Amino acid sequence: MFPGAHSLFGKSQSRGWSLLLSRLDFDVVCRVFCLCMEGSSVHFFSPGYVNARLEKETPIFNKQRIDFAPPEKINSLVVSSNQLCMSLGKDTLLRIDLGKPDEPNQVELGRKDEAKVYKMFLDHTGSHLLIALNTSECLYLNRSVQKVRALSRWKGHLIESVGWNKFLGSETNTGPILVGTAQGQIYEAEISVSEGSLFSTNPDQYFRQVYTLEEESGPAPVCCLEIERGIEGKFFIIATTRKRLFQFVGKVPEGTEQQGFGCIFAMHADHLPSFREFPASFGFSEIAFYTPKLRSNPRSFAWMMGNGVLYGTLDYSRPDSILSDERVWVYPSDIDITVNKPISIVLTQFHFLLLLPDGVKAVCTLNGQIVFQDLFLEKFGTLTRMIKDPTVQQIWIHTEKVVFRYHVQRESRDVWKMYMNMNKFDLAKEYCKDRPECLDIVLAKEAEHCFQNKRYLDSAKCYALTQNYFEEIALKFIEAKQEEALMEFLIKKLSNLKPSEKTQTTLLTTWLTELYLNWLGILEGDPSKRNLYLDTREKFRTFLGSPKNKDCLFNNRASIYELLASHGDTEHMVYFAVIMQDYERVVAHHCQHDEYDEALSVLSRHRDEKLFYKFSPVLIQHIPKKVVDAWISMGSRLDARNLIPALVNYSQSASTQQINEAIRYMEFCVYQLEETQQAIHNYLLSLYALCRPDSLLSYLEQAGTNPNRIHYDLKYALRLCAEHGHHRACVHIYKVMELYEEAVDLALQVDVDLAKSCADLPEDDEELRKKLWLKIARHVVQEEKDVKKAMACLSSCALLKIEDVLPFFPDFVTIDHFKEAICNSLEDYNKHIEELKREMEEATQSAKRIREDIQEMRNKYGSVEPQEKCAACDFPLLNRPFYLFLCGHMFHYDCLLQAVFSNLPAYKQAKLEDLQKKLAATSQPSKSHHRPKDADTASLGKGQQSREQIKADIDDIVAAECVYCGELMIRSIDKPFIDPQKYEEEMQSWL
Repeated sequence: MFPGAHSLFGKSQSRGWSLLLSRLDFDVVCRVFCLCMEGSSVHFFSPGYVNARLEKETPIFNKQRIDFAPPEKINSLVVSSNQLCMSLGKDTLLRIDLGKPDEPNQVELGRKDEAKVYKMFLDHTGSHLLIALNTSECLYLNRSVQKVRALSRWKGHLIESVGWNKFLGSETNTGPILVGTAQGQIYEAEISVSEGSLFSTNPDQYFRQVYTLEEESGPAPVCCLEIERGIEGKFFIIATTRKRLFQFVGKVPEGTEQQGFGCIFAMHADHLPSFREFPASFGFSEIAFYTPKLRSNPRSFAWMMGNGVLYGTLDYSRPDSILSDERVWVYPSDIDITVNKPISIVLTQFHFLLLLPDGVKAVCTLNGQIVFQDLFLEKFGTLTRMIKDPTVQQIWIHTEKVVFRYHVQRESRDVWKMYMNMNKFDLAKEYCKDRPECLDIVLAKEAEHCFQNKRYLDSAKCYALTQNYFEEIALKFIEAKQEEALMEFLIKKLSNLKPSEKTQTTLLTTWLTELYLNWLGILEGDPSKRNLYLDTREKFRTFLGSPKNKDCLFNNRASIYELLASHGDTEHMVYFAVIMQDYERVVAHHCQHDEYDEALSVLSRHRDEKLFYKFSPVLIQHIPKKVVDAWISMGSRLDARNLIPALVNYSQSASTQQINEAIRYMEFCVYQLEETQQAIHNYLLSLYALCRPDSLLSYLEQAGTNPNRIHYDLKYALRLCAEHGHHRACVHIYKVMELYEEAVDLALQVDVDLAKSCADLPEDDEELRKKLWLKIARHVVQEEKDVKKAMACLSSCALLKIEDVLPFFPDFVTIDHFKEAICNSLEDYNKHIEELKREMEEATQSAKRIREDIQEMRNKYGSVEPQEKCAACDFPLLNRPFYLFLCGHMFHYDCLLQAVFSNLPAYKQAKLEDLQKKLAATSQPSKSHHRPKDADTASLGKGQQSREQIKADIDDIVAAECVYCGELMIRSIDKPFIDPQKYEEEMQSWL
């Protein structure tokens, strides 16, 4: 956040700004805003870069003198692929691998005559070295050998140039190469080294002439040769003389590349190839190429000749000439080709360097300006040659006794300025993309250039990427009345803001909304701009739906709604509400415009329960069936209790047919969703009672008769059924409530059979059942006066006797009507009396047998031998109190107690412990020594009696049965032999 931003555009002010935009004229608002910002000491979108250089930049071409003192003068020097070869004196050749500079290799040429090295040529791999002598001879040296070989076929030719084959050459074979001589001939040759051969063979495989270069005066020396391959197998051969630059273009048949380039030159046997010629000459020329990457084609060239330097790019797609964008750099006045003519030229990405007798000049190929000059002291001697290693982009210069090396460092650092001044902004941006402060300058210049040329949209896009003052740019477009460009500028500016710049985002978002609405309003009224209107509308919707703007639009949605409302744009208000997921507003809008189907569609699509609850009361009044269908589709996501108010309000004013929709949804909740909420069941019950009495009773019967499993309110249901006169339903509810008397009373008003079914329900209460049947009998006798039906009641209930019913009959009724019933009753009494007599006799016999058994038990005894042992501890039995069981098992008292106690229920264990405490208390002597004797005697008698009773109670618990033969042993059959709690301890004891 910029300093002062909150004081200038705080929360309250930003809302005031958005309201101002929605009410005032667009131009006025924009001008007021921008003028306020312009007059403020704080800029809302302030520049972010300070253009300052804290350190002195190193030169692009940094010279370094090599720490090397040659023993003899340097005749020639070549470098390629980090391999340096230098000719020293008359007969010495020094080879240095620059990766290992401390390990030089010296080779002797072995010449005894006065021959001197004229020129040396090293291929692109640094493997093949050709040494041309001034005696028109040529020597060859391979990097892997130490012996120089003479090329016999080359004898008699002074070699001026070599065109190496970069496509077929290897470390042991050059492939077909081209050789230029001082007499103007071009020869094709091939050199091969045979490793491990027993016999010495000539390395030159062949040497044949393929062409002769001529100028207007006749054959001319071949100064330079270059072989390049373009697309579709096309080869380009460049050859230069002192004033001419020739191009040979042709294809070598596929599979015959190894046979050389003779076919290409043969195409020009009858006519001259295309060439460029310049009038001036200083006796020789030199061409240099720039290759950006290893094993790639050169991209540009520079040809140093008499009139200046011809430089340009290489376009391999052209059919006849690869030279493109050619320009001539004319030598300035300080270069006199008769006195201090250039010696050599090298080409880098953006510069070519000229070697003069006293120094070096570097010229920028973009603008032709001299950007670097370096003078050499006279003590170093005359500068001889300048060459470049294309693989490592290093430049070497030597005199007869000193070697210098130039490192090219960040050559493209200021290229962006030149491209910018040339209005080549794309290239300028490419070369400063990693320097934001420079990129900002280029963008600002491009934006201004587009603005001046009335390309306002392009200008807006560029301005949005700059750090220029926001208000200045906005005012610029406003004054030019370019609202579309202003919108583009704001959109781009908005997309570049950081998430933390919330105030700026709010401002731009609100402003853009106002601009879009104004623009749409203008276009909508013009039928001829319908397509533009649709395109702008789509852009506006894309803007509203942009994920980046989502948070800002959501936080300021109230202001956006006000803007949309002020423009009367209900279509986009609905669209914006959908984007904001403000479906409540969307549904409310449809309802206000009687678009109920659309409102329900929105609800069904987004399935928001709260919105269903809110809008269902309105929708069900107009489209009840569709609303209920939507409710059903929501399933259990809706709580039916929250929909009951809508249904109640609807059912009070609707017809029976419409109420059926409410019943349909309630039935879905009860039977499909299995709702158990009492309010739902009560409401369904009320609808049944109101409109579907037939379904009421079936619903009640289906709910069951268990009050704990019934989900409706019984009292409410009873009152409801009573109010609507549904007596059978009331009888059912009475039965569920177990109010059988009320059920029978009400059932008798409906149907006697219904009353009979109610009377049999209290199965466990015979008295109540009899009472209910008496009510039915009384009703039949007194109300219906049907004696036969009354007799039928007697036969239906076994609890009723004739004497119970007789009081209900009138006095004048004759006995003939119930003679049979009376006889049946008397017979039943007789049978009952006989059964009682038989039971009394059986009881008397049982009592007699029990008395005999008791007497027999009193006289029963058992004998114990002195050697008998306890069945539990296996110690003599007679040493301690013991128990003898009828089964023959004998136990000490304490052993039996221990065996029985752990298997007793908890309550018996507690009782046994209590009895043991009481027994122990009765055995202690009294602590009082002053009691009267009579009192002591009485107390002792009482204590002895209590003690005997306690012991008997203990025996009843402990000795109730034999611990080995009784039920205790059967109950313990599934218990483990070792207590689970002591299992680990027992297991460890066995280890």
